[in-house]
Amino acid sequence: MDEHPYSIIDGMTPWGHSDYEFLIANPNMTDIIPNSPATPWKYNEEVIVKELLEYIRGTYTQHYSAGDDKIQTLDLIEACGDGEAFCRSNILKYASRYDKKGTARRDIMKILHYAVLLMNFNDKNAQRETYPQ
Repeated sequence: MDEHPYSIIDGMTPWGHSDYEFLIANPNMTDIIPNSPATPWKYNEEVIVKELLEYIRGTYTQHYSAGDDKIQTLDLIEACGDGEAFCRSNILKYASRYDKKGTARRDIMKILHYAVLLMNFNDKNAQRETYPQ
């Protein structure tokens, strides 16, 4: 495996199964996706992913929590075994109301955020897939 500048302890580069832990361990990181002349960012993917990360980071000040423990509603939903279903349902909700309530861009950000959360719960509950590079 090629050495990536942001490799983490498990040897996987970002966007592997430990990405959440990686991002939590590096909260002030400003360049998650390094510029690479070998990466043909044709559709502004790197800009959009950075914007998504900032959106997600901003949601942590908005969530409901139970006291100082910072237990969020999603933690309780996951503890009941409904994390994946909750995320799938929210993806469907925001996709079905796309550009009808609020703004289209905010709906897309919510869809993407719930998709990231769904990936997290899927990784906990299913065998991890690998993708050829």
